Amino acid sequence: MSRVICAGHVNWDVTLHVDRLPSADGEAKITDQRQGGGGSASNVAAVLAQFDLDTTLFGSVGDDEHGMLVEYELDELGVDTDLVVVPDEQTTVKYLIVDADGEVMVLGNEGANEGLRPDDLNEPKVRRADHLHLTSQHPATAERLAEVAVESGVSVSFAPGRRLADRDYGRIADQSDLLFLNEKEATAYCEDPATIARETGRTLVVTHGSGGAQAYTPEGTFHHAGFDVDPVDTTGAGDAFAAGYLAARLDGDVEAALAAANACGAIAAQTMGARTEVDWAALDAYLG
Repeated sequence: MSRVICAGHVNWDVTLHVDRLPSADGEAKITDQRQGGGGSASNVAAVLAQFDLDTTLFGSVGDDEHGMLVEYELDELGVDTDLVVVPDEQTTVKYLIVDADGEVMVLGNEGANEGLRPDDLNEPKVRRADHLHLTSQHPATAERLAEVAVESGVSVSFAPGRRLADRDYGRIADQSDLLFLNEKEATAYCEDPATIARETGRTLVVTHGSGGAQAYTPEGTFHHAGFDVDPVDTTGAGDAFAAGYLAARLDGDVEAALAAANACGAIAAQTMGARTEVDWAALDAYLG
C-alpha cells in the first residue's frame, strides 16, 4: 500500500447554497446550508483514504470544537491526522456561497490553518513516505517539507491554489515532480507548460473546468475531455481531481490518471460540500 502525506490547510466549512449571488446592497435566498470539514490538503487526504491509500495529513487547527470535529471526521475516513493544535487560536472557518450553477464565492478568516511551521514537522514520517502532496500553506513549511522529501527520494506534487501569484512558492514548484494548476494559475506560473515539462522533467496538470484537463509531461502532452455534468457545488472539485490523479497515477499511466481525475472532479461537482464520497468501485462505475 502506497504511503502518501498531504500537507496544508485544514478548515471548517460553512456552505450556503443561494438562488443567486447578490449584487452590492442586494439579497439572496438561502436554499440549503451545511457544515463540515474542508481545506485543500484535508479534502485530498479524505479522498485518498477512500482509495485505500495509507494517508497522513499534516496541518494545524485551533484549540476549539471545530478542530476536534475535523479530526474526528478524518479519523472516521481512515486518515492518520498529524495536526498541530494552536493554543488560543480558532480553527479557520471558510464561508462558501454557492449559486444555482454551482459557482462558489469564498469568505474566510485567517484562523489557525497556517500554524504548522518547519519546527513542528515529523520529518521521519516524511522520509518513510512514497509520495508527498503539498497544497497552499506557509511557504517556509512547504519548502522544508519538499526539501526533506527530495533528500529522501520521495516524489512531490504541489497544488498551490489561488494564492500562487501572491506568495513566494518558486523553490517549492522547482522541487516538485508534479504541479496541479487551473488555467489562471498556469498563466501566472509560465507561458508554455509544454516547454517547462520538457526542459525540467516535471509534469504540469492543467484543469480547464468543463473542458477537461491536460497533462504536460517530459514525454509529451495528454488530454482528457472531461465529463458533461450539471454542477451542484464545485467546492472541493479540484481537490478531488488531484486525489483521483494521484491514486491512479501511483499504479498506472498518465492517460488513466487523467480519466480518473476528471471523473473524481465531476463526482465532486455533483455533490454538496467540500468532501467527496468516492472509492474504486464508484470510480469504475462512473468510468463505465
